[in-house]
Amino acid sequence: MSKPAEFCKIILDKDGHITQAICQGLKFNVGWLKGAHLTLGFVQGDKLLGGLIYHDIRPHQDLWWTIYTNDKHWCSRRILKAVFGLAFGYFKVKRINLLVNTDNYDCINLVERLGFIREGRLRHYREDGANCYIYGMLNNENKWKGNNNE
Repeated sequence: MSKPAEFCKIILDKDGHITQAICQGLKFNVGWLKGAHLTLGFVQGDKLLGGLIYHDIRPHQDLWWTIYTNDKHWCSRRILKAVFGLAFGYFKVKRINLLVNTDNYDCINLVERLGFIREGRLRHYREDGANCYIYGMLNNENKWKGNNNE
């Protein structure tokens, strides 16, 4: 009998270790993250595959995502429904914002496949001089809404 597939789980970052891992993976200093934020980790077995930080949260308005992963297995419909549901359902925001370096083709491909719209380019935005695209998704553009049958 074959071993059942182990699915990725979402865990809440209660002690800051996942936030630290995300920042380290992105080569960011944790100090950039000011104020209230919520971090989720994507875990398979005992391995952290990545995580998502909800930050600069303005309930009923917008929030920002910072996401990092080094393993594509975190991304499933179930996970996507949960992370979008938290933003649009729990925080009740009208939009999600995120930044992607213009040379990060894998991330650009991912966020565009998720339904984010490229809204502009920030020239020499990062400390190292890297350019970024700004992406946004409005609540009515969210294709990851769950339904009661799932």
